[in-house]
Amino acid sequence: MDHTDPDERWLGAIVHGAFFLLLASSFARFLSRDQGGARTGWGVALFAFFCLLYVLGHLLAPPPRPGLPPTRRHLVWLGSATAVWVVLLVLAPSATWCVMPLLFAGLHALPPRIAVPAAAVLTALVVLSEIRVADGPLNPNMVVAPPAVAAVATAVLVHLQRQGARQRVLIEDLVRTRHELAVTERRAGVLAERQRLSAEIHDTLAQELSSQRMLLQAAERVWETGQDAAREHVRAAAEIASRGLAEARRFVHDLAPADLAERSLAEALGELARRESGPGLTVEFRLDGEQGPLPERVAAALLRIAQGALANVREHAAATRAALTLTLLDDQVSLDVADNGRGFEQAGPPGSEASTRGHGLPAMRIRARQVGGTLTVESSPGEGTVVSAAVPLVVKEPAL
Repeated sequence: MDHTDPDERWLGAIVHGAFFLLLASSFARFLSRDQGGARTGWGVALFAFFCLLYVLGHLLAPPPRPGLPPTRRHLVWLGSATAVWVVLLVLAPSATWCVMPLLFAGLHALPPRIAVPAAAVLTALVVLSEIRVADGPLNPNMVVAPPAVAAVATAVLVHLQRQGARQRVLIEDLVRTRHELAVTERRAGVLAERQRLSAEIHDTLAQELSSQRMLLQAAERVWETGQDAAREHVRAAAEIASRGLAEARRFVHDLAPADLAERSLAEALGELARRESGPGLTVEFRLDGEQGPLPERVAAALLRIAQGALANVREHAAATRAALTLTLLDDQVSLDVADNGRGFEQAGPPGSEASTRGHGLPAMRIRARQVGGTLTVESSPGEGTVVSAAVPLVVKEPAL
């Protein structure tokens, strides 16, 4: 595959065309000025050899790509072509301007500290050759024009070479920065996924296992004295284990709540309230508004928040009543989980990061943020707790 820059290809084509045009013009002038004699034969042979050397050099010893050092083969070719041109200049001064492609090749391949002195030497040879063949009084342009043209060409080529080097450095920095950014984004994605999985496990499998342990411990305590109650506890634990197994399979399949597989969010919350109700705790569910389709991510997040909030109620609040309220508006859906438990002392303003504790409340807050919503917690000792999650359903376009 050819990786040459298109600009380099057309620039090289122009340089090659200029060389052959100058070579043909110089050869024609040589034939018109030097007719017959051994010098003419040597001149024709050197013109042919110089042309062949130029062609073979660009085929067998191509110039280096920008930013790379020249190969030894290319340097040998450049030195050989320059030496042949000097000999040709002695026999045929008309070949003076054939040096321009060599000047370009040297400036392109060599570092400026070598290319600039070499260009000065070649320009001096051009001036001496022009003076040698001049007829009549010395024309100042013969002395001034070649250095001026060479100086302009050298300055332009050196500037382009240095600008290209700076651009290559910038491109390398950009590529490296993009790579580092991609690595950082992948790492952030992995951490976010781990955090999400941690919240999923906490709100599902961990809570189910905690409930099973509590039921089995209760069954063990009354095993000898109340076998009916013990069997009831075991059956409840088995039911929870069955739900946990279904949840785990769903969790592995697509990480979506199993309760939402064939139910709406309102139906899943009603079922959750029914399951969490039991001796000592009554959970009610209320729906405010017309039930409609919700984004899957929003429904899953709100269900997980409800599960986490009720798990906190059951394990920490010592409450006797709790209420799940789902409010559906045109542009927002909100979920409130309230209990009449003992509450807790908040370390900061209600709803702030400092007011949360443990793993459950921060996980709920993260879930709300992931779907563009907010979560607030209001609690005080002896006054119960209210956990409220609000998620906008319509994303407003930013003002122009």
